[in-house]
Amino acid sequence: MKAPLYSLKGVKTEDVELNDAIYNARVNERLLELIKNAYAANLRRGTASTKGRAEVRGGGKKPWKQKGTGRARASSIRSPLWRGGGTVFGPKPRSYFVALPSTMRRSALISALSKKVSLNKLLLVEEIALKDSKTKGLMVVVNALPLEKKKTLCVVKNLEPNLERASNNIKGFVEFRKASDVNAYHVIQRERLIIEIDALPVLEERLTAKRSRKKIAEEGA
Repeated sequence: MKAPLYSLKGVKTEDVELNDAIYNARVNERLLELIKNAYAANLRRGTASTKGRAEVRGGGKKPWKQKGTGRARASSIRSPLWRGGGTVFGPKPRSYFVALPSTMRRSALISALSKKVSLNKLLLVEEIALKDSKTKGLMVVVNALPLEKKKTLCVVKNLEPNLERASNNIKGFVEFRKASDVNAYHVIQRERLIIEIDALPVLEERLTAKRSRKKIAEEGA
């Protein structure tokens, strides 16, 4: 598999050979769906809270006597049946965290990268270096690339302070992530993917390191 490499001026310079084990692997759609739901759940704060009848203020006195009024029996004005009463089975603060095995996270990232390549939505770019932290300078680079105004994820080797500050205003369009931190959810959520040429070795090391250690162990045995 190959991907086009662009200069910061938006000129295609060459086609770069990609690692087939990472960018030409079988795309596991079911795994991507599971990963997407899990990461989305992990982003939930789980702070929603309601009060039950025991927690709502008031209601200590019985509204009227039990018999003789002709009305239905009532024990408290904070009953769930009453306006302003407690909530039945309402949400309480909880954790939505879903633990994901490292092998599943790694396989999902490989599938996500391979899918972007198969759809021709991956391109490489030279090292992005900014002289200052102004968004205007970064937009010159972004507008020069063939992104077709699609939401894009840009994976860089190092998120320099100037680049981080300049990208804060355009996260809705282009989001920048370090190669050491990017995951499958980040890739799935964006229509296009840009990878800095210097970030390729970092991704390759992340996604093949454990496999290499396993092979070494098997050879040693």
